[in-house]
Amino acid sequence: MPASDEAYEAYRRPPTRLPDENLGWNTYGVGVEAMGRDGAPEHIDVTHPGPDQLLVRVDAVGLCYSDVKLIRQGGNHPKLYGRDLSEEPTRLGHEATVTVVEVGEDLADRYQPGQRLAIQPDIYVGGRSTAYGYTIPGGLIQFHLIGPEVLDADDGAYVIPVDDSIGYAAAALSEPWACVEAAYTQRRRLEPLEGGRMWIVGQPGDENEYRFSRYLDRPALIVLTDAPEAIAAQARRTGAEVIHRDGLDPSQYRALSDELTGGDGFDDIVLLGPRRAEQVDKTAALIAFRGTLNLVGDRPLDGLVAVDLGRIHYHYTAYYGNPGPDVAASYGEERNRCELRPGGVALFVGAAGPMGQMHIQRALELPDGPSTIIASDVDPTRLAVLEAKLGPLAERRERRLAIVDPSADPEALAAIVEKETAGRGADDVIVTVPVGETMSDSAQLMAPDGMLVLFAGAPVGTVGPLDLSAVYLQNAQYTGTSGSRISDQQLVIDKAVAGLLSPERSLAAVGGIEAGRDGVQAMLEGRFAGKIVIFPQLKGLPLMGLEELAERYPAIGRHLGDGWSPEAERELIETFWKPA
Repeated sequence: MPASDEAYEAYRRPPTRLPDENLGWNTYGVGVEAMGRDGAPEHIDVTHPGPDQLLVRVDAVGLCYSDVKLIRQGGNHPKLYGRDLSEEPTRLGHEATVTVVEVGEDLADRYQPGQRLAIQPDIYVGGRSTAYGYTIPGGLIQFHLIGPEVLDADDGAYVIPVDDSIGYAAAALSEPWACVEAAYTQRRRLEPLEGGRMWIVGQPGDENEYRFSRYLDRPALIVLTDAPEAIAAQARRTGAEVIHRDGLDPSQYRALSDELTGGDGFDDIVLLGPRRAEQVDKTAALIAFRGTLNLVGDRPLDGLVAVDLGRIHYHYTAYYGNPGPDVAASYGEERNRCELRPGGVALFVGAAGPMGQMHIQRALELPDGPSTIIASDVDPTRLAVLEAKLGPLAERRERRLAIVDPSADPEALAAIVEKETAGRGADDVIVTVPVGETMSDSAQLMAPDGMLVLFAGAPVGTVGPLDLSAVYLQNAQYTGTSGSRISDQQLVIDKAVAGLLSPERSLAAVGGIEAGRDGVQAMLEGRFAGKIVIFPQLKGLPLMGLEELAERYPAIGRHLGDGWSPEAERELIETFWKPA
């Protein structure tokens, strides 16, 4: 074991010439056996960068369950658009941090050798997803070129400078952490769309005096179905195109949408005085992508509403409302929260998986986070890891961490929620399990004015019952997010620099470049209760959980404490890195 930091300091200085060997894990089809050649990484040629390119050294890559989806689907993955991987392979590794080795002449004013960058993989070109690690080959390689496909896309450069105070694993894990942060950053559209299509549905015989105090001048088209005359008069004064379609049965709503929106759905729907869950079912099905349903009424519905849970997550469909009579009171930030309730009770379902643990860690590290956290999972082994890893953090933060495994007793979760909330229900329910039934069941454990966060993505078309009466009567929130933005990842890095977040705490296993395929296989098997990080520059490092790593390499283990640390990473590099 090296006794000094000479190797680590040498590592931090990027190489001054192209590498003689460049190992990588290209993916040629379906299944882990399609990674690399004959079960091993292959040499992939690398050249000096062109004028608009960077040659980068990949320092760390986090593996994600999304990688498993690509392995299972191959070229049929949505972000590969039917690509024949046998002819045009891709490469996994969208959670990557890199060091600049060489800079093309056209980029010399923006980048310099030795600069560290984190890659934001959710790249769009012309509005089309061209994600790094999917459409663009990703970071399971030692060196590669990045150019305009990453540095000059729709949002400019999809890279973020990384401060030297942050470890390589922490920088790589800033991407999944950005997805966690995004779950609590407003993604729903909270006001009617400028120039959009609004549909206002009333109830025959409803004598409530509804009004819009603002926002009705935004739509270009306003469709009225049994709307009160006061609302209709307001609509006519806006100058928008106004169409009346009265006397419709809910079974006719779809035809109306097809006629007036070409089947895209209405950008904003307002449902006045709702009474029947069936009517809300049919109406909600016609919300456009990133559209809204505003429920305004003072009486509960006659039952739960069948809601497309996948659309809340992937399409950002928004459900909000108020008791009336001002329709506009439903809109805006003030009534629609997206952050965990300070001092509240938060329930995390699927808590012991890698992403669930990250959500709990974030809640514990929030300065004004929940006072009580309930962690539910059906895997007792992973729950034990969660308790060992995050229990000490909860104690230091003076937060209560209650852990429950409902697999043996289906009533155990409801019982502990009732006990911890005095029967009120959890202020926030975060679901990291992509199962519609679990999502709907979890919603029943929420307080009347609580928030449900659908972090895991059940497919669009996954329908489950939700209490939408609570939305307009109690201000309940139903939210969901998919992916992250550059700003989310920048926030994670800023928090890490400020000491407000430790992204590396979620790491559970490490490996060198030869362990890339083993890491993906381990995710398929659910072998580790946390994130797997591959260090492509390290050779001879097999995939190991932190416990095994500590046993085999005590000098590294003494720096682990509650989990991965910058000191452990420094010792790892000292042990396994060899200069070219």
